[in-house]
Amino acid sequence: MGFNPTTLHNLFLILAAWGGAFVAAMWLAAVFWTYRDMRARGRDSLAPILAALLVAVLSFPGLLIYLILRPPRTLEEEYQRALEEEALLETLEESERCPGCGRKVQPDWIVCPYCHTKLKKVCHHCGRLMALSWNICPYCGTPTPGVRKEGVTLDEAITSPTVSDEKAQG
Repeated sequence: MGFNPTTLHNLFLILAAWGGAFVAAMWLAAVFWTYRDMRARGRDSLAPILAALLVAVLSFPGLLIYLILRPPRTLEEEYQRALEEEALLETLEESERCPGCGRKVQPDWIVCPYCHTKLKKVCHHCGRLMALSWNICPYCGTPTPGVRKEGVTLDEAITSPTVSDEKAQG
């Protein structure tokens, strides 16, 4: 078995053809990727074509130039960011809303002037506004009338005056 230079030559030809095909496929993939990436990042119809031509003509240095100059976010990312900013602004400026009609109401309103839904109640002892769900006034500590008191015996409940009785006496 001797050394055959034509076999070595053929082997180099095959390796060069595969290498060339690989480089051509990478070049074509880079051009295609650049076109699709630029379409996702801008509204201009000419920009993706120009970006793809840049990569097609300059090959991998053109791809490097494109990566440096391309817009930082896609249109979808910009849209999501705008939605997040809008939601954040809405929560920052969110005021009280009527549970009945959903319109904005003032914090000191007792009744919604649009749909007449009761918004707050007045403490029977100090007269300050309370949320409807509160059973005790946070300002003076007076329980709301009709609320069951915890830890009170039957005798104490019968003999202790109610808030309305105290107001009538005072």
